Amino acid sequence: MHISAKADYATRALLELACEPARPLTCEAIASSQQIPFRFLKSVVGELRRAGLVRSQRGCEGGYWLGRPAAEITLLDVARAVDGELITLRSEPLAGLDYPGPASGLPGVWRRIEDEAAAILGGTTLATLLPATATDVDGDRDTADHDHAPGEHLSRQGAA
Repeated sequence: MHISAKADYATRALLELACEPARPLTCEAIASSQQIPFRFLKSVVGELRRAGLVRSQRGCEGGYWLGRPAAEITLLDVARAVDGELITLRSEPLAGLDYPGPASGLPGVWRRIEDEAAAILGGTTLATLLPATATDVDGDRDTADHDHAPGEHLSRQGAA
């Protein structure tokens, strides 16, 4: 199984946004904090926005926020938003895969792997990945910035 750079970067960006859901975060701040190439992150965030996982606002008070609470966004949501199918074989979905003769059982194995991966990813929310001390009972981060050193996120405001 291959985890794409897009899925990894998208998840890391969403976790940054989940840290302080009440304040916007710029792509520049996310890219800097997570050491992600800015141009690549900008396109990934665009896909997350189209999927409703982030929302944006332009202007001096703008930036990006989570589109839903961290407890409602799963890793499966993220992977499907940026990659489409979870697992493909030669760039084709596994649904219609069929082999003749002795290999006829193999497509079922690939589909079981996909189902199990989807179950793990679907059962893991952004909130479950955040440090327990930084989440409230709803799985959302509180607004205190106690996990970051002063100045670590200097660019929380600015154009999106």
